[in-house]
Amino acid sequence: MFTGIVEEIGEVLAVRESAEVVVFTVRGRTVTTDARHGDSIAVNGVCLTVIDPDGSTDGTFTVELVPETLKRSSLSTVTEGTRVNLERAVPVTGRLGGHIVQGHVDGVATLLTRTPGERSDELRFSLPAELARYVVEKGSVAVDGVSLTVAGVAPDSFVVALIPTTLSHTTLGFREPGDNVNVEVDVVAKYVERLAVGYVGGSGSAAAVGEEARAQ
Repeated sequence: MFTGIVEEIGEVLAVRESAEVVVFTVRGRTVTTDARHGDSIAVNGVCLTVIDPDGSTDGTFTVELVPETLKRSSLSTVTEGTRVNLERAVPVTGRLGGHIVQGHVDGVATLLTRTPGERSDELRFSLPAELARYVVEKGSVAVDGVSLTVAGVAPDSFVVALIPTTLSHTTLGFREPGDNVNVEVDVVAKYVERLAVGYVGGSGSAAAVGEEARAQ
């Protein structure tokens, strides 16, 4: 599990194909200080497993991406030199500084507009239709692994406001309109929906639950 508090911006040093997987070599001086074989590190919000037999010994780590990961995330477009957000899995004794982030990306969104402010930027992202019901104003969402508070929601988009620290410590500081990002909605919302269906019946969507509740 992660919290969406990015520890550093890393760099993808190499991308190569090996059998049915794609292998990334990533440089991250902070996240590799204690990285061991089998540890989880979130790369742009995607939970990946360190496969180096002896862990990290030179400030880099290696991970494998299966076709499912490439299909569901923006990591399929990563090339050598791409900068990425990195976060180690939170220890049991750690602080939940952001919100519960699983590293299981729900979909890919596109940055639509960027509105600079005096000290903060407002970013509007597209909102995939299948995820819209889980994104609410003042709720939490992870964008490229960054825990953010939703400032506004429209039927097909959502807005977040980035403070100076987020702008300087994550890749969202230099994202441009047209860039694709990974989105993970709040898992609590998905569990609530699933549990509610058990009481009122229906197909599983929040909209369906609401319609059936009103009809009763």
